[in-house]
Amino acid sequence: MSNSLKSASRFPIFQRLWKPAVVTGTGGTAVAIWFEELVAFGAEILALIFLPIMAGAIYLLDIFMFKSRTPKREDLTNVTDRGTKK
Repeated sequence: MSNSLKSASRFPIFQRLWKPAVVTGTGGTAVAIWFEELVAFGAEILALIFLPIMAGAIYLLDIFMFKSRTPKREDLTNVTDRGTKK
């Protein structure tokens, strides 16, 4: 009769690779979390970069859109009786 353990020899690949698999799994999780934080930080930086650009675009749109509504010099000097009834 032999005293060899058959359960130990049944999964030799599992016994050999469980430690690297665990280390890779935890390392992969750490890399995924690090990458997620890096992407979130990049999104915040891009928002800070595009905020003055968008403000400038809105300011220029405001100037060009409402420039025709401002009174001109000849409108101010040409005073007539437009609102009075005759």
